[in-house]
Amino acid sequence: MLAGTGVGEGLWLRAERQTGGRGRQGRAWSSPEGNLYVSTLVRLRPGDPQPATLALVAAIALEEVASAYLGRSGPVRIKWPNDLLLDGAKLSGILLERAGDAVVIGIGVNLAQYPADLDRPATSLAANGAAPDPADFLETLAAAFGRWLGIWRVEGLAPIRARWLDRAHPAGTALTARLPDGSATDGLFAGLDGEGALILRLADGATRVIHAADIFLI
Repeated sequence: MLAGTGVGEGLWLRAERQTGGRGRQGRAWSSPEGNLYVSTLVRLRPGDPQPATLALVAAIALEEVASAYLGRSGPVRIKWPNDLLLDGAKLSGILLERAGDAVVIGIGVNLAQYPADLDRPATSLAANGAAPDPADFLETLAAAFGRWLGIWRVEGLAPIRARWLDRAHPAGTALTARLPDGSATDGLFAGLDGEGALILRLADGATRVIHAADIFLI
């Protein structure tokens, strides 16, 4: 892995297609030609915010670019921590992995086509009137990510969290959180805590902070 060779930030690797693409929890990620499959890395520095919050940075950068290609921002929403939904259907996925002092960020975006055999709806930019070339999309994404990464480093998490909340599904959205132990919790979206964790409002009015889970819209 290049993360162990000392390669610096700013390098993006793009594949035309993948034979072993994967998403969260080892799920297969369909990877036909015409979509975007890229990876980059962030070298952690003293004073950086929590590494896990890079998921929020990647999400808001990707939402900005996808919305620009569509020419509108309303239908594109972020689902915690970093999935993009377009009119409720999944458009992209982001996976973070720690490798020493680096965080490797893998991004897949359905530009030209999308899988139809998932346990949740999916879509593509092409199905919504936009079909950007993967290389062009990456150029715009790399610039947006670099800008938001700089804000994350200089100003901290607060502006990242504010932007994420502005682009997320509305407060009160019904969600199911499938936790790593196999249990599930239903609740209403009640924002993010100060470190970017998900807050669910439960049926009894209590709140629960979720640090790791698969999230589904109900």
